[in-house]
Amino acid sequence: MNLTLQPHIRLGEEHSASYALLPGDLQRVDRVKTFLEKPVEVAFNREFKSILGFYKGIKILVTSTGIGGPSTAIAVEELKNIGVNTLIRIGSCGALQSNIKLGDLILATGAVRNDGSSKSYIESSYPAVPNINVLTSIINTASELRYQYHCGIIRSHDSFYTDNEQAIDSFWTNNGVLASDMESASLMVIGSLRGLKTASILNVVVENNYALEDGINSYVDGEDETSKGEEKEIILALESIVKLDSLKNK
Repeated sequence: MNLTLQPHIRLGEEHSASYALLPGDLQRVDRVKTFLEKPVEVAFNREFKSILGFYKGIKILVTSTGIGGPSTAIAVEELKNIGVNTLIRIGSCGALQSNIKLGDLILATGAVRNDGSSKSYIESSYPAVPNINVLTSIINTASELRYQYHCGIIRSHDSFYTDNEQAIDSFWTNNGVLASDMESASLMVIGSLRGLKTASILNVVVENNYALEDGINSYVDGEDETSKGEEKEIILALESIVKLDSLKNK
């Protein structure tokens, strides 16, 4: 009997790696798979699909988190339990600023905690911020790759369909927030509380003031700029891990 087997992600210590990529969409796990050497599917339960593989000789675990903070929190906790210590979200987001275009990458320097999951752990005055070394590696790598990216604060929330979404978005647009997602705050807060290194790379799939349903439908259908953005965020995360790993023993 495997006593380390986690109840939701269905992984044990034998599946662990120092580095994990966390897409929200389980289909993105299969897209990451094409970039890995010797990829093997190791678990699939509920929204949590996981593969193990290697990138430039470095062992990488990829686990989908599903939509929202609660399932992200479960994934983070259970990945910690099997020994993962560095977690990079590769997700999607909606832009809140007019200069941010489809397929641009957002590198979150922090997140507004408009989610419920992170608040169930600690009061809202506790910051949702990435690990500085992981974020620095991502920024430097994005610059080297010459990717179009934006660094700044994002907002994590829990619903697309409240009655005042437009007013909420306008408020955060006017206060300089770059984009919205549903998972980064939970990742960063729980990661900090549990001593994990985290960061969030987001692919813009909806432009500011563009219809939410149209933007997400276009992304799901694999339209050009958003699918290119997804490929870029995957490469950026993997190359950033290579950079981090090379600095580990210096």
